[in-house]
Amino acid sequence: MTKINTRDLVVEILLLVTRDGQYSHIALNQVLGKYQYLDKSDRAFITRVVEGTLERMIELDYITDQFSKVKVKKMKPVIRAIIRSAVYQLKYMDSVPDRAVCSEAVKLAASRGFGGLRGFVNGVLRSIARNLDTVPYPEEGTLEYLSVVYSMPRWILEQWLGCYSREQVERMLRNFLQEKPTSIRCNLHQISKEELKEKLIREGVKVEDVPELSCALLISGYDYLAALPSFQEGDFQVQDISSMLVAQRADPKEGDYVIDVCAAPGGKALHLADMLAGTGMVEARDISDYKVELIWDNIRRSGMENIRAVRWDATVPDEESVEKADIVIADLPCSGLGVLGRKSDLKYRMTREDERELAALQRRILSQVWRYVKPGGRLVYSTCTINREENEENAAWFQAEHPDFRLVSQEQILPGQQAGDGFYIALFDRKD
Repeated sequence: MTKINTRDLVVEILLLVTRDGQYSHIALNQVLGKYQYLDKSDRAFITRVVEGTLERMIELDYITDQFSKVKVKKMKPVIRAIIRSAVYQLKYMDSVPDRAVCSEAVKLAASRGFGGLRGFVNGVLRSIARNLDTVPYPEEGTLEYLSVVYSMPRWILEQWLGCYSREQVERMLRNFLQEKPTSIRCNLHQISKEELKEKLIREGVKVEDVPELSCALLISGYDYLAALPSFQEGDFQVQDISSMLVAQRADPKEGDYVIDVCAAPGGKALHLADMLAGTGMVEARDISDYKVELIWDNIRRSGMENIRAVRWDATVPDEESVEKADIVIADLPCSGLGVLGRKSDLKYRMTREDERELAALQRRILSQVWRYVKPGGRLVYSTCTINREENEENAAWFQAEHPDFRLVSQEQILPGQQAGDGFYIALFDRKD
């Protein structure tokens, strides 16, 4: 079998994300899925360099621009990806010798058809390697310093500093860059939490409890998640801890009919179906066949029968569902700025205008789906962002527009407050 160059795969994934616009978690999973036979150490190396390069990209570009006559933004995409990943290894991976990082980057440039730029790549990287400890950073305490050190776009920092204290913002920034275990939710309809813990440990997985949630565990140390028998047999669902709170706040009763209007990949809908203990029905909707099939994949793996997946555009009225649901879950498309610790490329994709458009989309959806709630029923509005326009402001707008709904509770979870992502949850009751 031909030996796979792991650094070449790193560059390929980075190009899929930064040049072709793929989401990082999808591109990484696709490539690792294709090369399942790679050693665990090779897969770990690819994952760390890809995720680390994307997390630290603003800082890496800042460093490179101190030593390169051609600024990063002017480089060819392939050379840019090679240099970014190499600078990440030089700065953050002491186990990789500097000489190896530089020579492998030069080889990559040649193998990718840029042999004429080998000298350029070599010169830039060797200059960085020699002077890495003396790179002049922006003045500490300035906005530019925060942007470079934590690799966060300035406009996002400005927005957060207008809403939260500097201490809170820095805590979030540090949290985004910390390595975290995978959070999973035990499918209690088929296995107890203790049984799942024992099974995972037998599979060589490190397991930690989450005291706040009886259904949640944190796992690490595994190689390929989809290869675990416990995953294949539907014993658990990968789901963020903050996301699990949505079903907890909805508090379904046996026999309830639930509509999740933007459900893919189905974590919250499956959680609700599990809480219903085989009774009632959860209808998990989303806008495309692809997303609906993602939900069905998880339904089939879970083995639950009180849940179905349906294609439906949440902005389009559904007259047949008016006042039919005991609970409506509106976990709506958002800027995703609460999940930057897992999807770091979102911070480079999102713009202020995108945020405004998403806030408007959320209002269009809420303007339709409230009608599906029975009198006496519940509406849960949630996002995985920490932008007030999409969260508290939209909740206030909704209550003003629909006085027959009462805001029971709302909570903004900031990254670093607990083990989960940044998340917002507002619970409304519809008056009888």
